[in-house]
Amino acid sequence: MSQQSLPPHPLSATPQLVTEAREAFARGDWDAANRAMECAAAETALGVEDQEILARSKWWLGDVQGSMALSEGIFHRRVANGLPRSAARAALMLSLQWGLRGNIAVSSAWLNRARLLLESLPESVEHGYLLYLEGNDAIYLEGDPGPALEASIRLKELSHRLVAPELAGFASMLAGLAAVRSGDARNGFRDLDEAMLPVLAGELPPEWGGDIYCSVIHLCYEMADYARMRAWTDAMASWCAGLSTSFMYAGVVRVHELQLLSAEGNWAQVEPEISQLSERLRNAHGWIAADCFCELGEIRRRRGDATGAAAAFAEARKLGVDAQPGSALLLAQAGRTEAAVDALRAALAERGPLGRAWLLLPMVELLALENPAEAEIYCKELEATASRYGSPGFLGRANQARGSVLMAEQQWPEAVTALEAAAKVYRSQHLRYELAEIHHRLAFVMAARGEHRAARAERATAAAIRTQLGAATSYWPKTSGEPGGLTSREVEVLACVMSGSSNREIAATLTISEKTAGRHLTNIFTKIGVSSRTAAAAWARQHGIPERRRS
Repeated sequence: MSQQSLPPHPLSATPQLVTEAREAFARGDWDAANRAMECAAAETALGVEDQEILARSKWWLGDVQGSMALSEGIFHRRVANGLPRSAARAALMLSLQWGLRGNIAVSSAWLNRARLLLESLPESVEHGYLLYLEGNDAIYLEGDPGPALEASIRLKELSHRLVAPELAGFASMLAGLAAVRSGDARNGFRDLDEAMLPVLAGELPPEWGGDIYCSVIHLCYEMADYARMRAWTDAMASWCAGLSTSFMYAGVVRVHELQLLSAEGNWAQVEPEISQLSERLRNAHGWIAADCFCELGEIRRRRGDATGAAAAFAEARKLGVDAQPGSALLLAQAGRTEAAVDALRAALAERGPLGRAWLLLPMVELLALENPAEAEIYCKELEATASRYGSPGFLGRANQARGSVLMAEQQWPEAVTALEAAAKVYRSQHLRYELAEIHHRLAFVMAARGEHRAARAERATAAAIRTQLGAATSYWPKTSGEPGGLTSREVEVLACVMSGSSNREIAATLTISEKTAGRHLTNIFTKIGVSSRTAAAAWARQHGIPERRRS
């Protein structure tokens, strides 16, 4: 199914134009191929193979509607002409292209058509392409790496029998994806590296080679492994450069480059360009366009543009992508913490281990003060995920989550250790925004410990990074505007103290542990500058905090 393997056929239109179109197509010059073949089509009817050249050229140029219409016509002509294998090849290509657009239902329908055509035919390369798409569906639609691993074994055997190196590449691809998603990143990425050999050797059509590149880069992004993502993005850029300037995947490469720039905090450069790319790719590559909108929304959220962020996240949802945790964090920044937690819970229920890892840190930080037991559960899950996958980004988030839990428990020395471990990872990954968030939390810890000079230094560092980035003030910790910088939970504890409640009584009233009640009280004393319950109660009355009667 490589672009060089189209069967020989008589010229079906003006000889010179058709020859020019075929030669341009063979070298990946889609624009020249499209222009020459359209001129030929204006003079006489094209043969089905020449129609295929025209359809595929249009797809690369972004004329998706025109390409799909031609491709469907090609499929029906091949069925009518009694060419089931060729028709199945057309159906497989349509399944891939509809999947890239983000229309899973139509993609599945074309895959089923290919399956029905091939089930009564002797085994062929097309059977391998079918296995590859079925294995991909098992991973991405069902979250089950098992069928993909089985498909990879069958593909490897089929590649040997048919002497088809592209099928060996598909086998390595599915084996690698299955291994990484099962937690074996080391062996998984070894297989994924192996999958690139047929692509680099030109043994795969560029549509399929580009899909392999995109799948691996997206996996690196999912794992927050930015160093590996950079390496694969650079490799894809080199591959694209050898094709043509109108190559559609050149735009996809740029999206991944912008994602990396955004992760480093280069938002002023990224925002206008990624906004344009999201619209350009909307109809040709739906899930990449959705990623663009999610990235755009996250940039705007971090820069304090809540309205713009909400609009970008809404566009991502239109393309079938749940824009979390960004949408939930917007709610949290607006003071709607309960709604944010509910949104994250709903998203967690729909995601597998890698997808959940992106949601666990915000869940921990939103719950740490109000529901420390539940926050601990999510924190442990994130730590287990980070350990299982060995991803630098996940390890940084796990340390940050543990730091938040320890801060809520007022275990200040341990919190500093966890937060500094997160900062080390973020520095190595060039994640400046995340680093600013860590300095902000360290400032809070230092102030709580009475180390005010250190707190000022941490606060100044966080502010300097935010200024460089153009970032808004951190939404954390959310104090709800309570006096003295107290959290909502600390105000509740202080209200109980006003009525003379002991730590045990406070714990029973607020459904927390006695130890946690004591830590909250210690933190209150530090923040408001008192050393006794009597002085704390007097301060509370002066600041209008209502007394909470004993239950």
